[in-house]
Amino acid sequence: MNAVRLLAVSSLAIALTGCSLLKAPPVVQMYRFGSDAGTATTLPVTAPSVSLRLIEFPQAAETDRLLGVTGNQAAYIAGARWVTPAPALYSDSLETAFAGQAQRVRLIGGREGVRGDQTLDIDVQSFEARYDAPGSAPTIVVAARARLMRDREILAEQTFTVRQPATENRLETIVQAFETATRDLNSQIVGWVDTNATVAPRT
Repeated sequence: MNAVRLLAVSSLAIALTGCSLLKAPPVVQMYRFGSDAGTATTLPVTAPSVSLRLIEFPQAAETDRLLGVTGNQAAYIAGARWVTPAPALYSDSLETAFAGQAQRVRLIGGREGVRGDQTLDIDVQSFEARYDAPGSAPTIVVAARARLMRDREILAEQTFTVRQPATENRLETIVQAFETATRDLNSQIVGWVDTNATVAPRT
């Protein structure tokens, strides 16, 4: 399937024009990322628990549309949508990554209704396909700042950036690059939290 053109982004945060980078398919295709659950790890009951706070996304990327950027121009990739807004998909993918990869920390998602020993604050700063030129194969750039906190104390803080080139300028390869970049980012975050989370003092 051919990839699609870009539609101009309308946002208070960015006043940029769209550009035609891809040919539009006749229908809108729905995509997802982060759906591979894998095998959940088994943790001891004494494992530190970390509550995942609501994940923040840039305004232009927090919809169900795929964001493309060329220089100082931003546009949505036409003919493609995420099955649900990107922040929800990303949150689910991060919880899945913790379930399958964490070695010493238990992540508590927002739907679980309990509070962990610490909190994990994720601010996604970039979630986009970057083009060097119209029609070129883009590079997916996913970046996030992570903060591990107890009450109001910051225990650790780090920014992670992943750049994953798409092999072609087609929807399927672009989505696969988003999948790969997200998986890489999540693996780094899981390892970092595993290293930096502390055991809560017992009272």
